[in-house]
Amino acid sequence: MKENEFVLLIGRKNYLVRISNEKFSTEYGIIDLSELKKKKIGNKIKTHSGEEFIISKPSFIDILMKKCKRLPQIVTPKDASLILAYTGIPVDAKIVDAGAGSGFLAMFLAHYCNKGKVVTYEKNKDFAKNVKKNIEKLGLKNIQVKEKNILEGIKETNLDLITLDMKNSEDIIEEAYKKLNLGAWLVIYSPYVEQIKKVIEKMNNHFADIVTIENVVREWQIGDYTRPKSSGVMHTGFLTFGRKK
Repeated sequence: MKENEFVLLIGRKNYLVRISNEKFSTEYGIIDLSELKKKKIGNKIKTHSGEEFIISKPSFIDILMKKCKRLPQIVTPKDASLILAYTGIPVDAKIVDAGAGSGFLAMFLAHYCNKGKVVTYEKNKDFAKNVKKNIEKLGLKNIQVKEKNILEGIKETNLDLITLDMKNSEDIIEEAYKKLNLGAWLVIYSPYVEQIKKVIEKMNNHFADIVTIENVVREWQIGDYTRPKSSGVMHTGFLTFGRKK
């Protein structure tokens, strides 16, 4: 395995680490990360106290959620996955996203549409800089960050999908309509219902199959007394879908 490569150490607790010459402290002891250079996926590595971990290849979601830096609030995988499910976009889709924020939605789409291209707009320079660093961590090559306010116009054409997570999304809907292919999708992430009303009012003129969804995921604790967990992430936001007609 190579320097700077991410690996997942699976044991009584899992740790996502990067191969280096550093020491990594856990509650079960210290791991010499340089030893990973001599190992292969499936091998074991021990802490200085003898605790064993199996070396595994991390998933895209492991790295996205544990190593990518968040600045503004993100669109979580539970919501981003619904975009794939409802739109059915192909792996070679041409996508525009705005505003990038921390880049999580754009990177999620770029990973699963790995034969296509994602262009993500972000007007905040600090946010855009962070997105570029996150993209490097994930090794994505099919995503471009534009430091531009999308309300000034969308240059890209013949798009299969446009996703918006920003204030005043309703102001770019007519422009989005012009740049989408027939039958392509517009998806808008909204934090509150008042924005949804404005969005749907504009979408009604140009889009079919309009639907707004709240995705609530609830974990259960299984044991002597099985019930839903008392805490967890429930409401995150609303997704409004529309297909160009």
